Formats: sequence, C-alpha cells, structure tokens
Amino acid sequence: MYSSSLTSTYGLDSTANAFAGAGIWMIIAAIISLVGGILVYFLFVRAKDEPKGKFLKWLKDFLSFKVMWIEPILKVVYYIATIFVVLNSFSFLGLGGYGVLMWLLTLLLGPVVIRVIYETTMMFIMIWRNTKDIADNTKK
Repeated sequence: MYSSSLTSTYGLDSTANAFAGAGIWMIIAAIISLVGGILVYFLFVRAKDEPKGKFLKWLKDFLSFKVMWIEPILKVVYYIATIFVVLNSFSFLGLGGYGVLMWLLTLLLGPVVIRVIYETTMMFIMIWRNTKDIADNTKK
C-alpha cells in the first residue's frame, strides 16, 4: 500500500523525469539554434546579392544590425521606470516616521538616478552612431 522509496514518497521520480526531459530539449534546442544561426548568417546576412522586396531588405538590415532598436526601447523603459519610482515612492508614506523622509528622497532622487543611468547608456549609443558616421564618411 505504501511505498518505502523516497523518490516515490516525495514525488521526486516525476520531478527527475521533468528535469531530464528539459535537459534533453535544451540540448536539441542548442543544436537547432546553432545550425539555424549559421544558416541565417551565411545564406542571408552575408549574401552578396541584395534582397528583392522591401521587407527582405529591412530584414537583412535588421539581421545585420544596421537598424538599432535600442534607442526607442530605452526611452520607453526610462518612462516606465520613472513613473514606477514616482508612484512607488508613495508606498513609503504608510510607514510613518522615516517613511516620509524615504518618500521625499525617492520622489526627488529616484527620477534623477534613473535619468543619469539612461543618459549614460545613451552616451554609448551616441558614441557608436558617431563612430559609424565617421567610418561611413571615410569609405567615400
């Protein structure tokens, strides 16, 4: 009626099977992604001829990293983080005592810290863009 095995008592046998299945799938996914990445690079990105359609040209530029999406993504993340910090600062008001001080510091310094981090990240993107412009101009 009762099993004396620890694995079946605590359900470890089904957990072990789940981990084994996940491990096998991880190996299969790694092999498929390696082959797929190599094929995409050599057959599409590194191809000498230009793609025919507008979408295929955009896709080639995207896969070649000629199109950078990080700027609009960082802007949205900056807005979300700033709004979150400002709204979350009001949760400190319920703590009483030092909560009011924490609210005030978070309300005033939180957006400043987020802005400094955002601008620092944007500096690297601007350096990349200026370097790319210089490289494009020297090719001409």
